[in-house]
Amino acid sequence: MNSLSRLICIRSMINSFNRSLYENMVAKGYDTAFSARIAGEMHTPYLADRMLRYISRSPLLPLEEVADEMLSILSERDALIKKHIAQNAQQKLNEFYRSR
Repeated sequence: MNSLSRLICIRSMINSFNRSLYENMVAKGYDTAFSARIAGEMHTPYLADRMLRYISRSPLLPLEEVADEMLSILSERDALIKKHIAQNAQQKLNEFYRSR
């Protein structure tokens, strides 16, 4: 893959709300492909902001720590989604029992 197609691929992974995360990571010295991958996984402004705050607090963290934090943030998001699904299901069940 030549450098132009690689750059196009990297830019396509990044949307508007995590562009700031990508630019800050590259400015700190992280590899562009790694930065694009991290920024690409942060699908909401909240997730991108959490990762940006983590990256901003120290000079240059090891790649493993950054990847671990990304996985931790995504895991917390998944747990929150499951909690909301369970609450919604419980609410529907309660409504069903009340209507009988």
